[in-house]
Amino acid sequence: MITFHFNGEAVKTQPQSIEQFVHERIGSDEGVAVAVDGAVVPRSQWGREIESGNVLDVLTAVQGG
Repeated sequence: MITFHFNGEAVKTQPQSIEQFVHERIGSDEGVAVAVDGAVVPRSQWGREIESGNVLDVLTAVQGG
């Protein structure tokens, strides 16, 4: 098990990649940006494993007016 923070909430889960976590929590990766420990992670690097202690921020674009 690993423990990290996701958008300010402590999460305990089995080790997984950023991509797996985004698909599990958000569903789609369209319009999604991810930062780990304050640094934006390019989509090409979402295969990287989330590590215990990481701070993961996931932002989604919302259209509207």
